[in-house]
Amino acid sequence: MSVNDTPRSSRLHIALFGRRNAGKSSIINAVTRQDIAVVSPVKGTTTDPVYKSMELLPLGPVVFIDTAGLDDDGELGELRKKKTLEVLNKTDVALIVIDAACGVTSFDRQIAEIVQSKAIPTLGILNKIDLLETHTEDLDDLVRSSEEKLGFKVVPVSAVDQQGITQLKKALIATVPNEDDKFRIVGDLINPGDLVVLVVPIDKAAPKGRLILPQQQTIRDILESDAIAVVTKEYELRETLENLGKKPRLVITDSQVFLKVAADMPKEIPLTSFSILFARNKGNLEEMVRGARAIDRLQDGDRVLIAESCTHHQQPDDIGKVKIPRWIRQATGRQIEFDFANGMKFPDNVKDYSLIVHCGGCMMNRRQMLWRVEQAVEAGVPIVNYGVAIAHVQGILERAISPFPLASLAWKESLQE
Repeated sequence: MSVNDTPRSSRLHIALFGRRNAGKSSIINAVTRQDIAVVSPVKGTTTDPVYKSMELLPLGPVVFIDTAGLDDDGELGELRKKKTLEVLNKTDVALIVIDAACGVTSFDRQIAEIVQSKAIPTLGILNKIDLLETHTEDLDDLVRSSEEKLGFKVVPVSAVDQQGITQLKKALIATVPNEDDKFRIVGDLINPGDLVVLVVPIDKAAPKGRLILPQQQTIRDILESDAIAVVTKEYELRETLENLGKKPRLVITDSQVFLKVAADMPKEIPLTSFSILFARNKGNLEEMVRGARAIDRLQDGDRVLIAESCTHHQQPDDIGKVKIPRWIRQATGRQIEFDFANGMKFPDNVKDYSLIVHCGGCMMNRRQMLWRVEQAVEAGVPIVNYGVAIAHVQGILERAISPFPLASLAWKESLQE
């Protein structure tokens, strides 16, 4: 997969915030040395957030998010500011751009406080220093004063003539959180030389001519771990296991065929699903496992939200719209109402639901998925992942989470509540 093909969900999200005409778009162009963002002296040129995917060495694939100015006014301006603040829910690193001629304003302090409240790594950029008529000592004082007001490092630059851009890149690299080793998909569960069997159904819901993103990324993680990936369909699983020559370290299945796969393989072989792996990789598996208990407590008339991060073409027997609601109704025997949310928009009224059932989140980055989990927890609403929910209603959840000790502990504790 080339850099340009790297999914946005797997890229580092770097968002720029600040007042109108502070030079956010110019900073993106200067850092990337490309004219990828529209620059204009007219205030408010950037309206909705603009996403620019590229490679920034040595960080690798990143996505820059150019946002509307936080000092925008009027009814439309308020809507733009709301969209700008929503970007924070997916931001890995925040860059706050300050017009050097204006210094740190109340708008800059406001966004700094919001960013810090969300524990997002932040870097300040004092832009347009080429327009200042100051000596080096005066500029140093201005930077020092800005850092005291904001509470984080500030780098002076000129996007127009590239002053300070090299220093900005170095500061940006130092600001990026190092979480690559912590959030592997499956690599931390296996050793070099291990066999991992992937069960991939090829049915009407499968995309023509390719594997879906979670399957691709899991295979890549296995290969990067120097292990061996064996891919088979659910109807060939038993024969595949018989012909391997040694016991696989792990079997990973599509959640929709959990029951058949569990029935066709020895109990001593660890089993889980792509969806459960992504609940751990992108979100909070322990919280999702605790949320599964809420399925048993559902009553007639309760509302359940089915949330997906993508907007795929739905099949007649769609997993989110049809199968999961059917399985939950069958397991509970209750008349439950289901609402559906697709894409990047998450409902504001989550407190109105008795349960949220969320997809694996392969189209979102980790921060955005964690934000959704936090929204549910703060509202007191249980949240469960597709794979966890399916395993629970089909009676195999304990087996499906056995490779994850913390999740297994969370499940045992929930049974005692």
